[in-house]
Amino acid sequence: MTTTLSATDAPASIESSSSAVSWGPIVAGAFAASTLTLILMLLGSGLGLTMVSPWSSEGVTVTTFAVSTAIWLIVVQWLSSAAGGYLTGRLRTKWVGIHTDETFFRDTAHGFMAWALATLLVVLVLSSALSAVVGRGVQAASTVASGAALGASAGATANGGSGGATNATSYFVDTLFRPADPARLSAPGVEGDAAAAAQASRILIASAAAGEVSADDKAYLGQLVAARTGLAQPEATARVDAALAQVQAAKVKAQETADAARKASATFALLGALSLIIGAFIASVAAALGGRQRDDDEALYLTTRR
Repeated sequence: MTTTLSATDAPASIESSSSAVSWGPIVAGAFAASTLTLILMLLGSGLGLTMVSPWSSEGVTVTTFAVSTAIWLIVVQWLSSAAGGYLTGRLRTKWVGIHTDETFFRDTAHGFMAWALATLLVVLVLSSALSAVVGRGVQAASTVASGAALGASAGATANGGSGGATNATSYFVDTLFRPADPARLSAPGVEGDAAAAAQASRILIASAAAGEVSADDKAYLGQLVAARTGLAQPEATARVDAALAQVQAAKVKAQETADAARKASATFALLGALSLIIGAFIASVAAALGGRQRDDDEALYLTTRR
């Protein structure tokens, strides 16, 4: 005789009413990881400051400093994520009636969540510093495009053509109008010298924006220098060429420095992202190891008590 069970007679599956997420261990591991991260970041900041020297030809380059900082971030993520993940796995309660594979998955998920929470906490604390680091590359790229021209025009506007120029071209303008005879410095005609200097400044500003000095402007600068310094025309033209070469060399140096800063920022960002990925992986593995160690220790303890 065959008995047929209806759908209402079939035993219902038992579903646990408790969540699979243990927020207590996750929060504890996250706080431990974020605190250790801050300590290690302060330690790395102190060590990094010793690598930078205000003296010329000393210390490390921008690229070397960025790479070493990014490598230190990887070390920080490795240590803090391992500690936070392991604590998360060890502090969670024992799951009863759960398959081994499911236990492993839950432990790794708890480690990942602890890492994510710790990362958010660190970002909230260091948000201004991180924004400055990321924005440094954008600022460097902007400096390459318009730094020289903007700096010169801002200085010229502030001084209003008064002859006391303090902008980026003031030194090169001064070299144009150094009299051949120092006695000319006390001779009449100071206002004329100031007007000539202001006019030369405007020529250099316009040339910086255009990227080159036109032949007419170069010839006029030579005439101004010859008229105000008493030099012969060939000597005045040679002085103009030398000053323009110095301006171009300074511009190229500024572009190289800004480009190095941009590349260093890009390298720092890529290695920083890599450090976060490594931290997530380490936290997940450490939580799985901590959870397994906790279950093994409890099983061993129960066995020895029997």
